[in-house]
Order: sequence, then structure tokens, then C-alpha cells
Amino acid sequence: MYAITIREPGDPDVLEWTEVADPRPGPGEVLLEVAASAVNRADLLQRQGHYPPPPGASETLGLECSGTIAELGEGVEGWNVGDEVCALLSGGGYAEKAVVPAGQLLPVPGEVDLLTAAALPEVACTVWANVVMHAKLTEGEVLLVHGGAGGIGTHAIQVGKALGATVAVTAGSPDRLESCRQLGADITINYKEQDFVEVLREETGGANVILDNMGASYLGRNVDALQQDGRLVIIGMQGGVKGELNVGTLLGKRASVFAAGLRFRPLEQKAAIVADVRERLWPLVTDGLVKPIVGQVVPMAEASTAHRVLEEGSVFGKVLLAAKS
Repeated sequence: MYAITIREPGDPDVLEWTEVADPRPGPGEVLLEVAASAVNRADLLQRQGHYPPPPGASETLGLECSGTIAELGEGVEGWNVGDEVCALLSGGGYAEKAVVPAGQLLPVPGEVDLLTAAALPEVACTVWANVVMHAKLTEGEVLLVHGGAGGIGTHAIQVGKALGATVAVTAGSPDRLESCRQLGADITINYKEQDFVEVLREETGGANVILDNMGASYLGRNVDALQQDGRLVIIGMQGGVKGELNVGTLLGKRASVFAAGLRFRPLEQKAAIVADVRERLWPLVTDGLVKPIVGQVVPMAEASTAHRVLEEGSVFGKVLLAAKS
């Protein structure tokens, strides 16, 4: 089979479409014929040599994919060869074939086509695990989503609205903010021109839940933007890794700060997240209340182009890699 390999850490040109050995499913795993994968910011970091995969995971890029089950490993039940699925991965998605633990498989939901389904697993599991399972966003609360125009952001807007929350987002241009409004965002904040803390205080008194992809650079302001008993969930480090936290403000608000990635969680945790997503989120996707948002589709062999697109930050939603043109 062919897969994307990294010649050496560096810019997008180090990505190469190369013939490699076919993977084989072990006990509890399935082999997929990949239809598409998607580009995530973690892939950019791994390409640069900053984010190696977990021990035992594939060295190939790709944290999600869609495809057709080609082979079942020993002990796999509830799935059949030929089933169309999408999957959460620890690596291996940028390839014609991928091995997936059976607990990380999801059926392609509703009217979503097989290629587009590749846009769902990573964002769905990330948003659901953090905003719903951990922060327990409920109807009537205020959700602030930083980076509302990205893959995570476009998904989080829809989940927030489906759950009955007031959704505020930050983005960097009027066009991207308008696209967020069309997805259902109630409050749109141009972070280049407005202070999200002040806007939220004026509009809602603050946020109950904040989903943050920036990390250190937004830490203090995020805490300032929380209401009493607010929950800040950090899922990214685009703004750095070291920041200052006013514990007095945190205590005064009875607020909490939680930081969690998805890739390095144990298999049983991932399986539990996937199961909850299938039970509670997938019906919202099937009913059309939450839709995959795809900004661009690129042939997988041209993954370097897709990485540049994501780095430029101009695409709205997900960038997909089609395994076959």
C-alpha cells in the first residue's frame, strides 16, 4: 500500500507518498480500506518533530479516517467486513489502509457520505469528551469557543446550540465570523479588534464553559471571562505552554481549569468516549442538527498542500485527504 511518510522533521515538503508494508489487525482490531483522513494541528506538530505518537502507535500521520472494514482481528464482534465506518486513531490515517481498535470505530451516521465522515471522529470525540462529558455543558449556559472557524470550533458551535446553550466564538475576520453565525453562533468576537472578556461581560456576564485552543496566552483572560462555577477546558497550546494564573480569581469564582488531549488516553478511555459519542451525539448528526463542516478536500498524495492550507489558517472547517482521486 501507499502512505504518507516524513522524510525528516521540517516544513510540508518533507511529506512523501511512499510504498510501505500493509498493516495487519491484531486481536481486538480491524483493518480499514481508507476512503479519507483529515488534517489536524497535531499532525503539523508531528511533522515538525514536536509531537511523537504514543508508544506502539503507527508512526504514520493521521488521527482519524473513514473507510470500509476489510478484515476483522481475533475477537472482534459487532462489526462485519464491508461495513462503512469512521474511526478515531492514535496514528495511521494518512494511508490507503489503517488498523483501528474496534472500540474506536463509529458507523457513518445518517446521510453523511463516506468521504465526508472522515471530518467527524477527532472533532466529535474532542468536543464531546471535554464540553459535555467533563465540563457538563447544559441548556441555558454560555459556551465560549476560541477558534470558532476551525474544525473543532465549527463542530463545537453546533453541539452547543443543539444542547440549548448560548454560543460565543472568537475568530480573526468578518467573513469567518459571519460563517460562524450561519452555523448558529449567537455572539461573534473579532479577537484582533475586540476584548472577548469585555464582550462576554457585557452580553452575558461571562461564560459557564470555555473551550480553549490557545493555552498559555489566554489563561488569565479566560479565567477573567468565566462566570461563577465556570469551567475552562484547555485542548491546545497555540498560544504557548507557560502562563500565569491568578489563583485568587479562580477561588473567588469557584472555577475550574481542566486540560486534556485525546491521543494519549488509554484505549479503555477512548472506547468509553466513542461509545458515549455514538449513543448521544450520533443521533444529533443523523437528525442534521450537527453536520461535518469541510472546507477543502485534497488528494492524500498531496498532503503537503493540505498542511500548508491549515497553516495559512484560511480554510473554514476541516481539510480532508482523499485516499483515492
